[in-house]
Formats: sequence, structure tokens, C-alpha cells
Amino acid sequence: MAFQDQTIKCKDCGKDFVWTADEQEFYQQKGFQNAPQRCPDCRKAKKAALRSNRQMFKTTCADCGKECEVPFEPKGDRPVYCNECYPKHRQG
Repeated sequence: MAFQDQTIKCKDCGKDFVWTADEQEFYQQKGFQNAPQRCPDCRKAKKAALRSNRQMFKTTCADCGKECEVPFEPKGDRPVYCNECYPKHRQG
């Protein structure tokens, strides 16, 4: 399927932005079914706002022993890894 650049109006700021053919192909590969509704700047701002309101919990990485923060409360029933060690343990 050949994708073409599309112009979309951001639902937050009202600014037009281009959803490129490459981005559309990426969305399809990831199984996303909806086009973005926000421009890249508004998407970044929304993600930053969500992260700033998120409660973080201090824990110790099960691999390297470094203290780190995670966005969930560790229960002790599963290992928790820091940002550097986590990619080594991802399945997929």
C-alpha cells in the first residue's frame, strides 16, 4: 500500500501538521488504526504533562543494584530493572 503525506489539524492548538507517508507506514507496522490527532509539539507536551503527574517509586535494580525510580509500586514478586538493564530482559 502506497502512503501519501496527509495534512491534519491538531485538536489542541488548531495548527496544521503533516503526517508523513513514513509515519503512516510506521503506524501500520505497529498496528495503530487511528491517525494522530495532535501535532508533534502538542504530543510531546501531553506526554510531559502525564509524566509530571505520575507517582514514581524508588527501588533497586535486580541486575546492577543501582537505585532507580519506576512508575509502579514494586510488590517484590517480580524483579524490577533500571532503564539501562530493562532492555536486556524485554521479551519479543
